[in-house]
Amino acid sequence: MKRRIASWENGHSTPDEFYGPLLAEVLGRSGPELGLSHLTGQDARLLETHYPRTPEDAIGGVGGLWRADLNGYEPLLRSEPVVPAWHEASLRWLVAPEPGFPAGGARENMQVGLADVAAVKTTAEMFAQLDDRFGGAHARHSLIQYLSREVEPLLHGQYTEAVGRALFSTVAEGTLLAAWMSYDACHHGLAQRYFLRALRLAQDGNDRRLAGSILSAMSHQATFLGHYTEAATLARAARMGISGVATPTMMAQFHAMEARALARTGDVRACEKALAESTRALESRNSDDEPEWITYFDEAELAAEAAHCFRDVNHARRAVEHAHNAMSGEHVRSDFFATMVLADAHLRAGDVEEACRVALDAMDLGQSLKSARCVSYLAEFRARLDEAGASAVSREFREQAAGYRLWDEAGATRTE
Repeated sequence: MKRRIASWENGHSTPDEFYGPLLAEVLGRSGPELGLSHLTGQDARLLETHYPRTPEDAIGGVGGLWRADLNGYEPLLRSEPVVPAWHEASLRWLVAPEPGFPAGGARENMQVGLADVAAVKTTAEMFAQLDDRFGGAHARHSLIQYLSREVEPLLHGQYTEAVGRALFSTVAEGTLLAAWMSYDACHHGLAQRYFLRALRLAQDGNDRRLAGSILSAMSHQATFLGHYTEAATLARAARMGISGVATPTMMAQFHAMEARALARTGDVRACEKALAESTRALESRNSDDEPEWITYFDEAELAAEAAHCFRDVNHARRAVEHAHNAMSGEHVRSDFFATMVLADAHLRAGDVEEACRVALDAMDLGQSLKSARCVSYLAEFRARLDEAGASAVSREFREQAAGYRLWDEAGATRTE
């Protein structure tokens, strides 16, 4: 038996259908959390999409997700979002009681202080910079490894209520980042599950501002996936739920997310109204009173959101105007998206030559990005270029584009 255990530990073999469940039971883990994906019937908890009911549910649930994700559990990585979960999360958060706190008796002996919380926050900020510069797929696995191996033990440690609140809020930020990176890599069901756990952790951290931002991020994903009514509802829930503590920049972002969803529904008047509200809110901001994680949303970001909106309602010239104002030079992936919206807007306006030139600029900009969302923007552009018909300009563009990794990936996506 010792030889068998050593073989498992060294990765030379995998526990079989007999020993696998026994090992999982002893360690208090499911098969997928241990990398034993061949075991069946143990993944129900991991694939749940409901809003966690208690702090213990949130802590245990997010830890299980991290471990299964780290072990490459395919049913989780390939899962799709569950639409009713968006409704449940927004409603349950809006009517949530006072923040909860885990029962002390179940926690381990590790003493956790504010220095530990600060270390988590600083490390997560480093991963956020990597995500912005290189895309969600670049360091996603490393972030999950850090959260699973270094952060999860803190959640099970001993801490005062004040430290616990700070810890939950900070871990919610890290889990939100994991959700964004998973979304950017198009692991959409996994991203939704991370968003839900992050929302509950933010609630128990008594951080309503962060919770509102998480709902806004969920709205962004819902729009990307074509669930526009749900996306608008999530953005409104974010705005309503923190109206008493929201900063102008946060309100501007929430209105912008609502506008993005409304544009996709074709409601031009409501979209323009939401964009106007976003502009007014942003003009009244005081940068000294904003959470650090929302300060990225500035005039360039709002211009990018407006460009998306006007592109989606087929106001190509207005989309071009706003897209030109969206290039900040500070956020590589955001600038890539804005540049591709500009290219698409030129294409919709009938200017194929300028559209192709701008698309090449975007691919130059995005050469270091590992982002399935970026690939999707190029796949959409390829489809519209096909619809525009063959021409000398488009043929020359395709020859030049063939050397770019993102363009080739976009082509492979369309043939799958």
